[in-house]
Amino acid sequence: MEAETCKQELVIEIPVDVVRKESDSVTEQFRRSARIPGFRPGHAPAPLVRRHFRADIRKEIVQSLLPKFFENVIKEKNLSIVGRPRFEDLKFEEDQPLTVKATFEVVPPFELGEYKGLEVEEESSQVTEEDIDKAVEELRQRAATYEPIEDRPAADEDFVLVSYRGRDAKDPESAPIEARDAVVHLGAKGTVAAFTENLRGTKAGEKPEFEVAYPEDYPQKSLAGKTLRYQVEVQSIKRKVLPSVDDELAKTVSESETLAGLRAKLRETLEKRRARQVENAAMGKLLEGLVSRHNFPVPATLVEMQLDHKLEGIVRQLIAQGIDPRATQVDWRKIREEGRPEAEREVRGSLILERIAEAEKIEVSEEEVDEVIREMSAERDESPAALKTRLTQEGELGRIQSTRRNQKALELIYRNAKITRKS
Repeated sequence: MEAETCKQELVIEIPVDVVRKESDSVTEQFRRSARIPGFRPGHAPAPLVRRHFRADIRKEIVQSLLPKFFENVIKEKNLSIVGRPRFEDLKFEEDQPLTVKATFEVVPPFELGEYKGLEVEEESSQVTEEDIDKAVEELRQRAATYEPIEDRPAADEDFVLVSYRGRDAKDPESAPIEARDAVVHLGAKGTVAAFTENLRGTKAGEKPEFEVAYPEDYPQKSLAGKTLRYQVEVQSIKRKVLPSVDDELAKTVSESETLAGLRAKLRETLEKRRARQVENAAMGKLLEGLVSRHNFPVPATLVEMQLDHKLEGIVRQLIAQGIDPRATQVDWRKIREEGRPEAEREVRGSLILERIAEAEKIEVSEEEVDEVIREMSAERDESPAALKTRLTQEGELGRIQSTRRNQKALELIYRNAKITRKS
């Protein structure tokens, strides 16, 4: 095995007597159905069949024998291979052993360090009154109503409903950027300043035109560095009206009858959430520590698979937001390369947890896998049964089971850790 990679090469040799026996068997199969002029099917002599179907027979022999002998060699050497092997330099001569070079990646052997009694500092999980105030305010914002404004022009903090069309100011014939029923929050942090400046003081029915110069580092790459001329129609102006923080708000946003009851329920929810967050953060630190103390190469195949999985997650998020990934200006190659170091750490951590799970004889039941699928189905708005069927067809159940097994190993490490908690 190469020192800094997990690649390994083996020359596989299949004895001549085994090749000859397989050749006779395959030839007989061809002979039964072969159509050769002058002979009825099944009556042509074997030597003639061999000459007639030489390439096909050789291909069948290789496809039959090579996987078996490769698997035997892997078992004998106790290797854990990753991905598919690549076969090359095939030598298949008459009355000679069949030889081929196999190149593949393996999970590298490494010495598992101590994983019990590790020290970790944990953040405080205390929920303060300020935290509850913030949660109440979030609910209050969601319960806000929007009232139309007809007695004055638009001002900062107003919400202006518009339709617009924008074209590149330097290329009037370029494809326009259009939107209907777009909401512009005047003066808000995320609102382009030029929209606030040009819509401030307008009224419903007005049609202002103005230019917007986007900076070179503008997040939307299709607009970065460009100047667009917009034709805008103001449809309506609204202001946000927030409800009072009282018992009525509690009844509106929850099943609680009083504000005190709402605050008590929020405290309970926040405490559970904070406890999970604190625990997950501590487990993350423990795993980081383990990864830093285990220095071994990781299979490139697993790193690429991890990167694929992460990018698939990004694509799913975009689709869930109603965004066509193909229409974005995302530099997928750059994201992939920038994410490689993290993917390598994640793979190394996964391999360490797998070894710990083996050492501790940790298993994952079918019920546990089903519970994970139920949680996934809630996030993806898909029935658990349909999701499980699809994941089974895609061969993803193994990944789910492996991930849950590793999580149980990490939970074991956490339970056996020496935890100091910040006050």
